[in-house]
Amino acid sequence: MSRKAYHAKDAAAIGPYSHAVDSGELVYLSGQTPINPATQELIKGDVGEQTKQCFINLFKVLEAANLTPDDVVKVNVYLTDMNNFSAMNEVYKMQFTEPFPARTTVAVLALPLGAEVEIEMIVKRPN
Repeated sequence: MSRKAYHAKDAAAIGPYSHAVDSGELVYLSGQTPINPATQELIKGDVGEQTKQCFINLFKVLEAANLTPDDVVKVNVYLTDMNNFSAMNEVYKMQFTEPFPARTTVAVLALPLGAEVEIEMIVKRPN
């Protein structure tokens, strides 16, 4: 099987993976951490600021795949501390319009580069 992959020049990849892979009807976006693509470093700030940067990076990938936030059907959020859930949620709710995508939020032991949040998405191509 050959993969159709997308790479957003304005989003960072810190490993050997594609920003997104197209499976036809669905596009799977790799998790994005709050890395500033200009500096390739984790942004400074609280989990709210980190969540904003994750979405900036993810939306650049959506743009590269000719998709929009309205096409997102599922979001997975990874937090290193569930005490940050409310702060993440405040930023999250501003990224989408109702009806919101399905979502799972889980706590993890650690994330790359010491990030406090990582977010991945599944997107359905419009008919």
